Amino acid sequence: MKVLILAVGRPERSPFATLFEDYAQRIRRLGVALDARFVPATREGKRFTEEHVREREARAVEAALLGRGRVIALSASGRSLGSETFARRLERWASPMAAFVIGGPLGLAPAFRESADDDLSLSPMTFAHELARVVLVEQIYRAVTILRRVPYHK
Repeated sequence: MKVLILAVGRPERSPFATLFEDYAQRIRRLGVALDARFVPATREGKRFTEEHVREREARAVEAALLGRGRVIALSASGRSLGSETFARRLERWASPMAAFVIGGPLGLAPAFRESADDDLSLSPMTFAHELARVVLVEQIYRAVTILRRVPYHK
Protein backbone atom coordinates (compact mmCIF):
# COMPACT_ATOMS: atom_id res chain seq x y z
CA MET A 1 0.00 0.00 0.00
CA LYS A 2 1.13 3.51 -0.81
CA VAL A 3 -0.44 6.68 0.55
CA LEU A 4 0.32 10.32 -0.15
CA ILE A 5 -1.11 13.15 1.93
CA LEU A 6 -0.77 16.33 -0.08
CA ALA A 7 -1.82 19.55 1.61
CA VAL A 8 -1.97 23.17 0.52
CA GLY A 9 0.11 25.27 2.91
CA ARG A 10 3.26 24.47 4.84
CA PRO A 11 2.60 22.57 8.07
CA GLU A 12 3.52 24.48 11.21
CA ARG A 13 5.78 23.16 13.92
CA SER A 14 3.11 22.68 16.52
CA PRO A 15 1.61 19.99 18.73
CA PHE A 16 -0.40 18.99 15.64
CA ALA A 17 2.83 18.32 13.71
CA THR A 18 4.11 16.05 16.48
CA LEU A 19 0.83 14.14 16.58
CA PHE A 20 0.78 13.83 12.76
CA GLU A 21 4.30 12.42 12.72
CA ASP A 22 3.48 9.94 15.51
CA TYR A 23 0.62 8.45 13.47
CA ALA A 24 2.69 8.57 10.27
CA GLN A 25 5.42 6.50 11.95
CA ARG A 26 2.83 3.99 13.23
CA ILE A 27 1.48 3.59 9.69
CA ARG A 28 4.96 3.08 8.27
CA ARG A 29 5.70 0.42 10.93
CA LEU A 30 2.68 -1.49 9.61
CA GLY A 31 4.32 -1.67 6.18
CA VAL A 32 2.51 1.17 4.42
CA ALA A 33 4.57 3.61 2.36
CA LEU A 34 3.30 6.98 3.59
CA ASP A 35 4.50 10.25 2.14
CA ALA A 36 3.37 13.68 3.35
CA ARG A 37 3.98 16.73 1.16
CA PHE A 38 2.66 20.22 0.71
CA VAL A 39 2.34 22.88 -1.94
CA PRO A 40 2.56 26.57 -1.04
CA ALA A 41 -0.66 28.39 -0.27
CA THR A 42 -1.57 31.46 -2.32
CA ARG A 43 -2.56 34.51 -0.33
CA GLU A 44 -5.82 36.18 -1.07
CA GLY A 45 -5.89 39.96 -1.22
CA LYS A 46 -5.99 42.85 -3.61
CA ARG A 47 -4.07 40.86 -6.20
CA PHE A 48 -6.06 37.59 -6.16
CA THR A 49 -9.75 36.78 -5.73
CA GLU A 50 -10.84 33.71 -3.74
CA GLU A 51 -11.62 31.88 -6.97
CA HIS A 52 -8.22 32.75 -8.44
CA VAL A 53 -6.48 31.56 -5.23
CA ARG A 54 -8.23 28.18 -5.39
CA GLU A 55 -7.40 27.82 -9.10
CA ARG A 56 -3.70 28.63 -8.54
CA GLU A 57 -3.54 26.16 -5.66
CA ALA A 58 -5.30 23.50 -7.76
CA ARG A 59 -2.68 23.90 -10.50
CA ALA A 60 0.10 23.49 -7.91
CA VAL A 61 -1.58 20.37 -6.50
CA GLU A 62 -2.02 18.86 -9.98
CA ALA A 63 1.65 19.51 -10.76
CA ALA A 64 2.69 17.86 -7.48
CA LEU A 65 0.52 14.81 -8.18
CA LEU A 66 1.90 14.21 -11.67
CA GLY A 67 -0.98 11.84 -12.41
CA ARG A 68 0.12 9.43 -9.70
CA GLY A 69 -2.44 7.14 -8.10
CA ARG A 70 -6.05 7.64 -7.15
CA VAL A 71 -6.85 11.21 -6.10
CA ILE A 72 -9.15 11.69 -3.12
CA ALA A 73 -10.17 15.30 -2.47
CA LEU A 74 -11.12 16.21 1.09
CA SER A 75 -14.04 18.57 1.56
CA ALA A 76 -16.86 19.13 4.02
CA SER A 77 -19.34 18.33 1.23
CA GLY A 78 -17.68 15.02 0.31
CA ARG A 79 -18.90 11.54 1.14
CA SER A 80 -18.68 10.43 4.79
CA LEU A 81 -17.54 6.88 5.43
CA GLY A 82 -17.49 4.71 8.54
CA SER A 83 -14.18 3.24 9.64
CA GLU A 84 -14.79 -0.26 8.22
CA THR A 85 -15.93 1.10 4.86
CA PHE A 86 -13.02 3.54 4.75
CA ALA A 87 -10.61 0.66 5.44
CA ARG A 88 -11.97 -1.38 2.52
CA ARG A 89 -11.84 1.66 0.22
CA LEU A 90 -8.32 2.54 1.31
CA GLU A 91 -7.19 -0.96 0.42
CA ARG A 92 -8.52 -0.50 -3.14
CA TRP A 93 -7.41 3.12 -3.48
CA ALA A 94 -3.85 2.50 -2.26
CA SER A 95 -2.97 0.16 -5.08
CA PRO A 96 -0.90 1.58 -6.70
CA MET A 97 -1.30 4.73 -4.56
CA ALA A 98 -3.95 6.80 -2.80
CA ALA A 99 -3.32 10.54 -2.88
CA PHE A 100 -5.39 12.46 -0.31
CA VAL A 101 -5.55 16.20 -1.04
CA ILE A 102 -6.31 18.78 1.65
CA GLY A 103 -7.06 22.30 0.43
CA GLY A 104 -5.92 25.59 1.88
CA PRO A 105 -7.98 28.03 3.97
CA LEU A 106 -10.41 28.56 1.07
CA GLY A 107 -10.76 24.86 0.32
CA LEU A 108 -10.20 23.11 -2.98
CA ALA A 109 -11.33 24.53 -6.31
CA PRO A 110 -14.68 23.03 -7.36
CA ALA A 111 -13.20 21.93 -10.70
CA PHE A 112 -10.40 20.08 -8.90
CA ARG A 113 -12.88 18.32 -6.59
CA GLU A 114 -14.99 17.28 -9.60
CA SER A 115 -11.95 15.90 -11.42
CA ALA A 116 -10.77 13.91 -8.38
CA ASP A 117 -11.51 10.20 -8.30
CA ASP A 118 -13.34 10.57 -4.99
CA ASP A 119 -14.53 13.38 -2.70
CA LEU A 120 -14.23 12.47 0.99
CA SER A 121 -15.47 14.28 4.07
CA LEU A 122 -13.87 13.94 7.48
CA SER A 123 -16.85 15.81 8.91
CA PRO A 124 -19.46 18.30 7.74
CA MET A 125 -17.60 20.78 9.95
CA THR A 126 -14.60 22.76 8.76
CA PHE A 127 -11.28 21.95 10.45
CA ALA A 128 -8.12 23.98 10.76
CA HIS A 129 -5.60 22.81 8.18
CA GLU A 130 -3.27 21.22 10.74
CA LEU A 131 -6.12 19.47 12.54
CA ALA A 132 -7.49 18.05 9.26
CA ARG A 133 -4.08 16.49 8.57
CA VAL A 134 -4.09 14.84 12.01
CA VAL A 135 -7.66 13.56 11.71
CA LEU A 136 -6.89 12.12 8.27
CA VAL A 137 -3.67 10.39 9.29
CA GLU A 138 -5.36 8.94 12.39
CA GLN A 139 -8.19 7.56 10.23
CA ILE A 140 -5.66 6.07 7.82
CA TYR A 141 -3.90 4.43 10.77
CA ARG A 142 -7.23 3.11 12.07
CA ALA A 143 -8.05 1.73 8.60
CA VAL A 144 -4.69 -0.03 8.32
CA THR A 145 -5.11 -1.60 11.77
CA ILE A 146 -8.54 -2.86 10.70
CA LEU A 147 -7.08 -4.35 7.53
CA ARG A 148 -4.13 -5.90 9.38
CA ARG A 149 -6.32 -7.07 12.29
CA VAL A 150 -4.12 -5.17 14.73
CA PRO A 151 -5.92 -4.20 17.96
CA TYR A 152 -6.66 -0.47 18.20
CA HIS A 153 -9.20 1.60 20.12
CA LYS A 154 -12.74 1.01 18.85
